[in-house]
Amino acid sequence: MYNWSTDTTELKKDPEKYTIWKLEQLIDYGLDGEKLNKKLLIKYWDKLQIDPKKRDALAFFLWEKQS
Repeated sequence: MYNWSTDTTELKKDPEKYTIWKLEQLIDYGLDGEKLNKKLLIKYWDKLQIDPKKRDALAFFLWEKQS
């Protein structure tokens, strides 16, 4: 993933912020061959600022109810 508008070297100094930023970027702008880490998604779920419709779709796959 390449992002031209963010200084990732500064962001990498805070691993939690970098991880949240990277997850948001992957969700909002496409995976570009990468996979989302389910454990990280669940860990940072409450801190992710993503589109509500994308949040609903991801929640469906992460916590799909067993019938």
